[in-house]
Amino acid sequence: MNFEFTQEQKMVKDMARDFAEKEVRPIADEVDRTSRFPKEVFRKMGELGLLGIPFPEEYGGAGGDTISYALAVEEIGKACGGTGLSYAATISLGASPIYYFGTQEQKEKWLVPMAMGETLGSFGLTEPNAGSDAGGTRTKAVVDGEEYVINGEKCWITNAEYARQIIVTAVTGKDEKGRNKISAIIVPTDTPGVTINSNYEKMGVRGSNTCEIILDNVRVPRENLLGDPEKGFSQFLYTLDGGRISIAALSVGIAQAAYEKALQYAKERVQFGKSISKFQAIQFKLADMATEIELARTLVHKAAWLKDQNKPFGKEAAMAKLFASETGFRTCNQAIQIHGGYGYMREYEVERHLRDIKLMEIGEGTSEIQRLVISRRIGC
Repeated sequence: MNFEFTQEQKMVKDMARDFAEKEVRPIADEVDRTSRFPKEVFRKMGELGLLGIPFPEEYGGAGGDTISYALAVEEIGKACGGTGLSYAATISLGASPIYYFGTQEQKEKWLVPMAMGETLGSFGLTEPNAGSDAGGTRTKAVVDGEEYVINGEKCWITNAEYARQIIVTAVTGKDEKGRNKISAIIVPTDTPGVTINSNYEKMGVRGSNTCEIILDNVRVPRENLLGDPEKGFSQFLYTLDGGRISIAALSVGIAQAAYEKALQYAKERVQFGKSISKFQAIQFKLADMATEIELARTLVHKAAWLKDQNKPFGKEAAMAKLFASETGFRTCNQAIQIHGGYGYMREYEVERHLRDIKLMEIGEGTSEIQRLVISRRIGC
């Protein structure tokens, strides 16, 4: 077993880290305070090829692998959780389904501009009454001639306000057992009947654009159907498996940022005549943080490697997402504890990391759902 990164993976990691330190981190506090989506950052990401890392060059991508992509998500998330979330979402949710399930024409029309950074993508799955129960989707798409007519509502949709199109899940009929058939349809955001109510007032990841979408008699060509209508549900579950690797990598990045700040502060803070890093109580906290982050990172890379090898990775992705997100929360919480009263202040940033990391235990399937997925995969 080889834990060494390839030369290409090292180059991606270094490029992402350099970009994050120069372009993302300096504005992270301002983005958080104002809930501003940093459009200029995503434009620069596109110019560097960061938005096309896991896609082939023929579709405007960089021809990288999932490990490279996970490394980039970690570095960007370390600098700013909100920017990292929008970065991960546009690739894993907005672009990947078109790459995996789209026709050649759909890839050329929709994927290429995303991979090249000319546009962003979005994925509309969650509804007010269908969160963890994704199969409870109520949005409907009815065939009318050569068009689908779509009606419904989506919520908590990342990047919707800045996306050229949204992949919307909708009920398109019944199977032989009378169950809903759920399909994915590409909906351009400028289509009549699409209303995007921008930005929720969120606790964390405030620079990530999160919207409510209303679909009122929205008409799109039938050719916008994505993938096999008989396998729509399994297709978006595969998409979510990939998305869990993204959230796990993002969790590792946020945790790493909090840990590094806590370690530095512990070395500088003097109490009772010596730095608090010399006290065993603080040393044990930092040791646990470092250990759990490294374990979480290893889980992320294993899941990503399995995906790159075209091996089953759903269980490992769920494990990585579960452990990394909960590790992240513990790490950020302990980072505040090490900072003491200063950790409660905006000036020291660790409070932002705690607010950002909490979403990772909820988005892309809650921790409870991850445990359910894992228990099923181990034969319970």
